[in-house]
Amino acid sequence: MIETGLCPCGSGLRQIKCCALDLATLSPASATDALTPMLAQAELLINADDIAAAKLLLQQFLELAPGREDALVLYYQLLRSQNNLPAAEVVIRRVVTLNPNNFWATNELTLMLINRGALAEAEMHARNAIRIAPQNAQAHNLMGLVLTEANRPLVGEYHYRKVLELAGPDEPITLANLAWNLKNQGRIDEARSLYEKSVKLKPDVIQTILGWARMEEADRKFEAALILLDQAGAIAPDNPSVQLTRATVLSRVKRTDEALAILHEPEAADGAPAIKLGPAELSEKGRLLNQLGRYDEAFEAFDTAKKRAVQFGARTYMRDAALDLVTRLKSFFTKRRVGTLPVASTRTDIPQPIFIIGFPRSGTTLIEQTLTVHPKISAGDELPYINDITTIMPRLLASPLSYPEALVELWMGDQRDGLNELRDYYLNRAAKSGIFREGADFFTDKMPLNETHLGLISLLFPQSPIIHVIRHPLDVLLSVYSNHLTHGFFCAAQMETIAEHFALIADLLEHYKANLKMRYLPVRYEDMVVDQETNVRKILDFIGVPFDAKCLSFEKNTRYARTASYAQVTEKLYDRSRYRYRPYLKQLEPILERLQPVIKRLGYQIEP
Repeated sequence: MIETGLCPCGSGLRQIKCCALDLATLSPASATDALTPMLAQAELLINADDIAAAKLLLQQFLELAPGREDALVLYYQLLRSQNNLPAAEVVIRRVVTLNPNNFWATNELTLMLINRGALAEAEMHARNAIRIAPQNAQAHNLMGLVLTEANRPLVGEYHYRKVLELAGPDEPITLANLAWNLKNQGRIDEARSLYEKSVKLKPDVIQTILGWARMEEADRKFEAALILLDQAGAIAPDNPSVQLTRATVLSRVKRTDEALAILHEPEAADGAPAIKLGPAELSEKGRLLNQLGRYDEAFEAFDTAKKRAVQFGARTYMRDAALDLVTRLKSFFTKRRVGTLPVASTRTDIPQPIFIIGFPRSGTTLIEQTLTVHPKISAGDELPYINDITTIMPRLLASPLSYPEALVELWMGDQRDGLNELRDYYLNRAAKSGIFREGADFFTDKMPLNETHLGLISLLFPQSPIIHVIRHPLDVLLSVYSNHLTHGFFCAAQMETIAEHFALIADLLEHYKANLKMRYLPVRYEDMVVDQETNVRKILDFIGVPFDAKCLSFEKNTRYARTASYAQVTEKLYDRSRYRYRPYLKQLEPILERLQPVIKRLGYQIEP
């Protein structure tokens, strides 16, 4: 039965006219011409700043004509103006569905998806924008944005340079975007030159100066970053992004009290905050308070940050989707079925992946930075290709089924080489991304939660090393809670859902270990911290490369790690993050029972 109440998305429309709308029931636009005066009246009300009346009128219009593109566009703009982003996305998505050739709507939807981290879907729409307008500079700019954020900067660079070709070589915003892209490739000197040129052309663009300052901070040029932040502050003294970046730089040079003073919420007369910090600022404040040992205040900052993120439109845990996928993966990847499936052959003409797996914030960046100092191992970072294969697999295998069930096509004679084709898709994408280093035999892939797809990985790369980084679950949970991550079906929105997804994936991993043949090595973060050399030797021996003493000085690795751990891995190995959970046991009590079985199974204890 279709729900006829208001739609849960928050659009203010009935569900049957919103997310449950059957597009096949829509009338032609010409059949609703008589309603056009209502739309004109709504525009007049918006111009008169009578937003409430305009909103009501547009809701009435869309009740009668839910497929009118012009009304949907106007309602989208109204919802955007009210910062109702989830509902705005639903409305603009309908415009794109009804008219895939609407470049403006495609552009808007793509930007919304980029902003909330849905990069795979954003790429799909960005590609369509180029199909619609191949000589449009903004279309290529969108692709540049998506690919840069999706850690495919080499291809992103192509699209940014295409923008400069189409719009002119002195387009300052594109120069700044390209600079950030080059920074992500580790080409800092080139990036710095482009930032200098962009600021000279247009000196008052806050985002350009901020990007430059963040690059200098990542390159450990802290004084240069602070000088740039002074320039940004002179343009916009109260800009929260400027304040957050300044606090981040100050914390890195151990001026913690100064950083904390910046992230202060002055109270109004009624005791409420006169200025509300955003989620990112609150999380940084919590991390600073943690450094000072003010744990109750730190957790309060983390907790408030999460709640405000949800208020501002952050996605919450997609529990049903996560449970459905894990249930189907367990059902499909059984020892009996895996024994009947073929495996891809190993190519010897191209570097091979090393899969570094582990829940976000478990220490995977530490392992990658350690390994990629080695001359035989290139840094791949967080590669999306395994996840991409799960999406395109049904098409490549000509299957009516979805992943993982589509793998049954491998039993067909005309698909017996299907795994080799999927393997080559992955390797070709890696080759085109520019991550291969001359002389390297391996490259790293540390996409968070790739362990979800170990069944697929074991079929595609049966000889590839899989390094599983394990850390105390409570330390992982606390670290995830202090950051804003989208991995894991948006589980990071709440403490309880982080624990829920951690346990779900831990159970799936146990299933894989019992049913798959893998080159699998578990590495404890705590052991790495206590006895670095022994564990580095063990990992390198497992991979099959000789020991290199430079791997013990991973902090000298000049590449920029594109994760929340980028600052930590520029310091020598320290142990202050071991058992970080202990001062927070009171706050973590609601999830202890949920995680206790996993904690015990992994060989840890809960200690005060």
